[in-house]
Amino acid sequence: MEQIRTDKAPLPLACYSQAVRAGGFLFISGQVPMDPKTKKPVEGGIESQTRQALENVKAIVEAAGSSLTKVVKVTIFLKNIEDFRKMNDVYCQYFTKDFPARTTVQAQPAIQELLIEIEAIAFLG
Repeated sequence: MEQIRTDKAPLPLACYSQAVRAGGFLFISGQVPMDPKTKKPVEGGIESQTRQALENVKAIVEAAGSSLTKVVKVTIFLKNIEDFRKMNDVYCQYFTKDFPARTTVQAQPAIQELLIEIEAIAFLG
């Protein structure tokens, strides 16, 4: 088992890793729409927050030497399920073919102003 860490995504604030490589898989902890440079949530609504959360996932996958094309499973936690369509429009800009399996649920993120959290699993082979 190997921990993956990059300063191009928000660093953990508690007892967890950004991601763990185990066997041929990369397990990416839930990524929130925090700008890794400012350490603050991005503004602009669900589209901006989805984009930032996915950029954080992408940075972690790339730190493991891979890409989003290797993501096989995504779980999305939306504060408001009514944001699904807008979130999905942004999501489809990152995953354009050979889509990963996905689950989307409504859930309250730990930080009140966050609208989304995204976790992922990639197959690295």
